[in-house]
Amino acid sequence: MHTQTLDTAPVNERGGQRSHLLLGRGQFGSRNLAITWVDCAPGSMQAVHGHPDNEQVYVIVRGRGVMQVGAEMEEVGEGTLVFIPPGLAHAIKNTTDDPLVFVSATSPPFDPQELDSYFAYRKR
Repeated sequence: MHTQTLDTAPVNERGGQRSHLLLGRGQFGSRNLAITWVDCAPGSMQAVHGHPDNEQVYVIVRGRGVMQVGAEMEEVGEGTLVFIPPGLAHAIKNTTDDPLVFVSATSPPFDPQELDSYFAYRKR
């Protein structure tokens, strides 16, 4: 069994959101999946971005916000899964005064070494 905790996972802070890389490419022998846990402060917004070759899901664990995928925008809340096809621009914004938490899964996994500085993770 392999485990990873938030307090030891590599972290990235951007736009008022703190992303923890719980499973990266090659970690524990993983070849097909990356997993992040993201804490979003009230009013925070992720930069609109896309992954040309990766599909992704966001699962809202706590809170509410607005999700943009391509030209669509929709309010999302706890228990909502959002599927993001490869290449579509997307972002999430916490539109409330309460924290928003989501987990993302990406396949194939992104290579943390190839991320630009805005999305780069730092080891603890």
